[in-house]
Amino acid sequence: MIRTILHYPDKRLREHGARIAEVTPAIQQLIDDMAETMYAAPGVGLAATQIGEKVALFIIDIADEDAPSELRVFINPEIIERDGEITWQEGCLSFPSVQEDVDRAERVTVRAQDRDGKPFELEADGLLAVAIQHELDHLNGVLMIDHMGPLKKRLTHRKMVKRAEEQAST
Repeated sequence: MIRTILHYPDKRLREHGARIAEVTPAIQQLIDDMAETMYAAPGVGLAATQIGEKVALFIIDIADEDAPSELRVFINPEIIERDGEITWQEGCLSFPSVQEDVDRAERVTVRAQDRDGKPFELEADGLLAVAIQHELDHLNGVLMIDHMGPLKKRLTHRKMVKRAEEQAST
């Protein structure tokens, strides 16, 4: 089922994802819904908090459009190592049509659980590392706008508030 993606300035985007104690059928259904939602958007990552679910879960698929899906599920993720620095132009499904250069670690090691609750560690670089950091920010209530300078932050905030007002009036 395709879920509604929350758009900034929705206050629910600031809520933190709570640790998932057990991977239940309901969590697996949430993963399926998130994947369907992300692909329909389309996007390369989606955190549960972006659809109003306050759990520590995000998904990522950075496969090219013509390539087979490489859906990755991260339950209770934590970055245990960061290395290097990279600036990447990021977009976000909660900030439609906004692009921003964000400084991130170039490489990360993340520890999480997969769709079945099995623990794993993954070393990532490039787009995958950036996506992991971006989605983990969401689970901690940190948004793309928080990485912007004061002027860009003000302009983006105004643009998103205006967009929300226009959508509310239609």
